[in-house]
Amino acid sequence: LTALDAEDLAVISAHMQDAVLQVGDVAFAKGLKQFALVANRFAWDEAETRQRRRTGLHFDRVLSVKSQNIRRGDPGAILSLLSIGFVETDAPSGNILLTFSGGGSVSLSVECVEAQMKDLGPSWETPNLPHHE
Repeated sequence: LTALDAEDLAVISAHMQDAVLQVGDVAFAKGLKQFALVANRFAWDEAETRQRRRTGLHFDRVLSVKSQNIRRGDPGAILSLLSIGFVETDAPSGNILLTFSGGGSVSLSVECVEAQMKDLGPSWETPNLPHHE
């Protein structure tokens, strides 16, 4: 999937909801203006069979990255992604916000929305079904 605006990004957000990842699976390549992560996403389109898939997600044209309540010094710390949103500040630039359970967040200052999500392999069954209030 590719996202070039807030509406496209909402589709990626829906697919990535409840993805789990380790802090060490997140990287910002400042020289390339790219922020990337690899996660185990819950395949909501196959919820009845409880499938997860290894998925790569990257954002291009990233100017800076800020995080809050993320244990960046602990590469094994687990994050659970709740949503990805975009707030336009000076069209087409703005901030992409990745919100994690437990109050963690990562904010990407971007020139514009440019993101890609790709599954990296086959799915596998998981005994757990994500649940939110």
